Amino acid sequence: MAVCNVCFRHCNINDGALGFCRARSAKDGEVYPINYAKITSLALDPIEKKPLNRFHPGSRILSVGSFGCNLRCPFCQNSEISWADQVENWPKQAETLSPKELADIAKECTSRGNIGVAFTYNEPLIGYEYVLDTAKLTHEMGLVNVLVTNGTATKEVYDKLAPYIDAMNIDLKGFSDHYYKDILGGDLQMVMDLIESAVKRCHVELTTLIIPGENDSEYEMRQISEWIAGLKDENGNTIGENIPLHISRFFPCFHMTDRDATDVSKVYRLAEVARERLKYVYTGNC
Repeated sequence: MAVCNVCFRHCNINDGALGFCRARSAKDGEVYPINYAKITSLALDPIEKKPLNRFHPGSRILSVGSFGCNLRCPFCQNSEISWADQVENWPKQAETLSPKELADIAKECTSRGNIGVAFTYNEPLIGYEYVLDTAKLTHEMGLVNVLVTNGTATKEVYDKLAPYIDAMNIDLKGFSDHYYKDILGGDLQMVMDLIESAVKRCHVELTTLIIPGENDSEYEMRQISEWIAGLKDENGNTIGENIPLHISRFFPCFHMTDRDATDVSKVYRLAEVARERLKYVYTGNC
C-alpha cells in the first residue's frame, strides 16, 4: 500500500488498485499515474476559451486533456473523461503522446498562432508528472505553459510545477466549506492555499460557475471578491484587485438537471457586485 500525495484525500492505494481520481495506482509500494501520456482531447483553442482574457489575448494555445478527476461536481461538463464511472475504458482507448511528441506538435502549431500548451479538460494536476515532463520541453522551445485546474493539489505538487507554468485559470467554485465538501467532494482551504501560492508565481485568472440555489447570493460573491482583492504578491504587496474573475452561467447537465440555467440578469448582477472590489470581471456563457 502507498499513500498518494497529490491532494487532500491522501488515498491509501494497494498495488494494482486505483485512487479516488481513477488516474493513479500503485506498484511495489509506489504511486504512479496510469494516465501518463494518455490523451483523450487535443485542440488548438483561442486563449480566451481557457478562459484567460489577460494573458496573450488574441493568441491560440494547444489544449490537451487526459482522464480522471479528484472532484465529483454533479454539473461536470467533461464527465466522460473525468468521473469515476465514466473513465474505466480510457486507459486502453486514449491515444499515447510522449512529452516530446506533444511538445513537437505544439512547436509545429506556432505557424497557426500557437503560443504553447494548456493542460485542461480533465484535472491536469492528478497527472502532474506528465505536465512537468512536457512543460520542461515546451519551455526549452520558447513556448508557454498553462494550467486549467480545480486547484485541488498539495503545495508539494504545485512547487514542482511552478517554475514551468506561465499562467493558470483556477476554479474558485464557491466560498463555503459546505458547498465544496457536500456538493463537489472537495476542500475549499486547499484551493485557497494553492491560489495564494500561484498568484506569487505566475499569471492567474479565476472562474466561478454560478449554480442557482447554491452559490448565487450577493453575500457570497462579496466574500469571494473581497478575499481575491486581498491577495498578495511575493513581496507582500496587495495585488488582488488586478486578478481577473470570470463569472459563468450554469446550464443543466449531467447529474444536475433539477434546476434551470442561471438567469442572465443574476450573472450580470453578481459581476457588478464583484466589480466593487475587482477591476477585471468577465461574464461567461451569457
